[in-house]
Formats: sequence, structure tokens, C-alpha cells
Amino acid sequence: MTTTGSVTSQDGTTIAYRTTGAGRALVVVPGNNRMAHDYDRLATALGDAFAVTVIERRGRGASGPQGADYALDREVEDLAAVAEAVGASDVFGHSYGGLVALVAARAGRIIHRLAVYEPGVSIDGSFDLSFRGRFRELLGRGKHVRAMALFLHRTRLLPFGWTPYPVCWALSVLMVGRRGEMRDLMPTTPAELDEVARADGDGMAYAAITADTLLVAGTRSPGYLTGVLEPLSRIIPRSHRVSLDGADHNAPDESAPERVAVELRRFFA
Repeated sequence: MTTTGSVTSQDGTTIAYRTTGAGRALVVVPGNNRMAHDYDRLATALGDAFAVTVIERRGRGASGPQGADYALDREVEDLAAVAEAVGASDVFGHSYGGLVALVAARAGRIIHRLAVYEPGVSIDGSFDLSFRGRFRELLGRGKHVRAMALFLHRTRLLPFGWTPYPVCWALSVLMVGRRGEMRDLMPTTPAELDEVARADGDGMAYAAITADTLLVAGTRSPGYLTGVLEPLSRIIPRSHRVSLDGADHNAPDESAPERVAVELRRFFA
């Protein structure tokens, strides 16, 4: 059974969430271009042992807008508000949501145990974000297909790895050629990419994380996402890594949520 709720974040923004299952509280922070319902399979796979609360991040669904002063700090405040409301100190973050969770744990927010799947962390420029300006320009001109094609081509997030631009274009026509959820989510991406860039550094700030931390990656994901886990595992004092053979970046929400659930169950239980 899934229920819905909402809280008011520190800046007054409404943050909605979905809760599935019963047991120890676990909060999930979704990635870029994702909504809470995209993690229903993951929540169901964990729901017999955990009350899994998936945040509807700002700019999505019943939650309020990103806001003019959007920053990772706002996302951390949203996470803290939801965690407090449901009584959670265990957190799982996917992709950009993993970055949010790491920053929250680094700030000493209520996280006791933390798991992240390929967090959107850039260390010493490891995440090439040089396409941001062009992406924002195309989106501002209403060129959603061209913007998505650029995003897919440069981030290499498709499950089959590096993909020629014409293929990215064709897939983008299917994804955002007509009005739909993915097209509606695209305006949230520029500000999130800006925050990934702003958080770039040598990674040593994550040494402040005291939570037990699980770092998970798939073997079919781009190297700029999987490569940061090794330095993070050295920097974060109480951390270890797990690699899922054959899994891609979308394993938690699309391609292998049950496999990810096995690792989360083992770690959080």
C-alpha cells in the first residue's frame, strides 16, 4: 500500500512524498529527470521490511517549484524536513539525489546510514559539464528534442553506453517530442547541472561524513560516474563499495530495482 503526504520545507516550499510498506523508515532521494513514482518498484521490493518514503523533489508533481534561490542547500532542507516528518535516519540517493544525500550527510543532518547509487559528484572536473550553456540555450528556445539529444549524447546515460548523436536525436523525439512527463521535467535540469558544477572540488569536504556509507555502481555505467566511488571510499571514513555486474545508471528505478533492493536490504537491515 502506498500513501502520500507533504511537509513544508524551511523556505516555505511544499514538498510531497510517497510512502510504501511498513517497518524501519527509509527515505529515497530521486535523481535528475525522475519523479517519486519512478521508484515504485524499488519501494515495493523493500516494503516488507521498510517504510520507504520517496521524496517528490521540488519542481515536480505536487511539490513546489525549484524557486529563484535554488541550490543544493534547498534540497538538503527538503530532505531534512521529510526525514523528520517520517522519523527516518536512513537515506538512499540515486544520481543527483545521491549528491543531495552526500551533501546532507556532510552537513551533519540527521543521516545515520547512507547509501548512494552513482551520485552526481564531480571531483576535479571529472564530470564534463561544458555543454550546460548550449543545453540551457536550446531549452530556452523551446528546442526540447535538440536539448535532450545533446544531454543524452554528452552524459552517456543511455544503457548502451556511448551513442551516436543521430541515435540520441531519434530517442529524444520519442522521449520529449510531445508534451509529457519527461518534457515537463527538463526545465529542472539546468539548475541541477549548475549545482553539480558548483559542488566540484577535490572531494575532501566529504571527509566530514560520519554516517555508515554504502557506495554502489553498475559496471555498464559511464566512467565519470563510477570512477568517483574509489576516491569517495577513501575520503569518507566509514564507507565501502559494491559493484553490480551488468547494471547501468538507471538500475534503481528502471532496469534493476530488485537487484539494488537486495544491496539496500543487506546494508540497512
